[in-house]
Amino acid sequence: MTVAHRATTFSEEASMGFLAGLADERVDHRFKGLPPDADGLTVGELAAQRRNLFTDGFTTPVLALSAERLEHNLALMEQYATRHGLAFAPHGKTTMAPELFARQLDHGAWGITLAVPHQVRVARQFDVKRIFLANQLVDAPALKWVAGELARDPDFQLICYVDSVRGVQLMDAALTGAARPLDVVVELGAGDGARTGVRTEADAAAVADAVAATQTLRLVGVAGYEGEVPQATPEKVDVWLRRLTSLAVEFDKAGRFSGSGLDEIVVSAGGSAWFDTVADVFAELPELSLPVLKLLRSGAYVSHDDGHYKRLTPFNRVPGEGALHPAFRLWAQVVSKPTADQAFVNAGKRDAAYDLDLPEAQVVRDAVSGEVRPATGITVTKLSDQHAWLDTGPDAAIEVGDWVGLGLSHPCTSFDKWQMIPLVEADGTVVDYIRTYF
Repeated sequence: MTVAHRATTFSEEASMGFLAGLADERVDHRFKGLPPDADGLTVGELAAQRRNLFTDGFTTPVLALSAERLEHNLALMEQYATRHGLAFAPHGKTTMAPELFARQLDHGAWGITLAVPHQVRVARQFDVKRIFLANQLVDAPALKWVAGELARDPDFQLICYVDSVRGVQLMDAALTGAARPLDVVVELGAGDGARTGVRTEADAAAVADAVAATQTLRLVGVAGYEGEVPQATPEKVDVWLRRLTSLAVEFDKAGRFSGSGLDEIVVSAGGSAWFDTVADVFAELPELSLPVLKLLRSGAYVSHDDGHYKRLTPFNRVPGEGALHPAFRLWAQVVSKPTADQAFVNAGKRDAAYDLDLPEAQVVRDAVSGEVRPATGITVTKLSDQHAWLDTGPDAAIEVGDWVGLGLSHPCTSFDKWQMIPLVEADGTVVDYIRTYF
């Protein structure tokens, strides 16, 4: 049996107040790309002007997020999770944008996944009620803060990884005297050479026993990240996921999910590359002693990309389920064309993701006519701190002053370079601004 959860994780009154506060922030030098003549306006006032990204004072480089594609991606993953009986806690570390958290929750998300204490503090500032912390938290000051949040807000729920007896001991010591126990899931590692998590079922049982011996922690399930399966293939990911679900079954048979007041068992996995396999394996989970929360945690879908995830998305394998649309475009200006076959634009490592793939030149906007044409014959070959190196072949039509629209690879290292991102409609109208907190 699966528990269905809808977006009850934002207190409507509180979240509206916090998000309204974002609109009250003043525009100034902190936010690159925004129009210099907007200094002193609030974000809300600037958004109300509905300026055009290309003709109303924005400076390059400027990262734009497509309003239409963003909405498409949000709706598609909501539909996917519903169709497959999955609860959804998208990974918030991708965007660290409270406005996008709110929109994900509005689109049916159970809660938000995060990775480190700072990110949890951001989410709590914006009143997110359910958080899945995909890390073992052994930082004593952070644990004491979490305990304070749990005591302050009876509606707040945080679920955290545990993957070692030592970690359980440190958590227990830091949480001594806490008003209510912290919910934890045992993290199963994805195999030798993978990242965190216990390596064997015996180790998992030992960690579960350590949790049971405390008064400060409550075991609520099992979890892991299939994206770390070494040399991952659908078959290898399937095998690991079946280890995870079998662990849940064995823990349940052993009576390990018997904590006070526990009303569901959490089984969680799911990055952005294998969620189709997660859906297939989770669909075969047998009925347990309590309802099962099958929790998917993919995060990169929000903006998708033009490289890494465009190649890896499960929608390539299951095209009948739909398709995500790349929603980012970085606009940079040609500032030098020293030779016929080389040009430089004013966006580099400080502006564009480059850890997985170089940016992709997609379109050119003529500086004189405003005409937008394909970036035929133009290739990004290298990034410096503030320049992208362009190879301009014989078919390339590009001049100093032209704007080049770049597709990016890897959303997580795109969002984190921008504190304020214009949300832009297809005709260039900027309808809102997305604030990030990295």
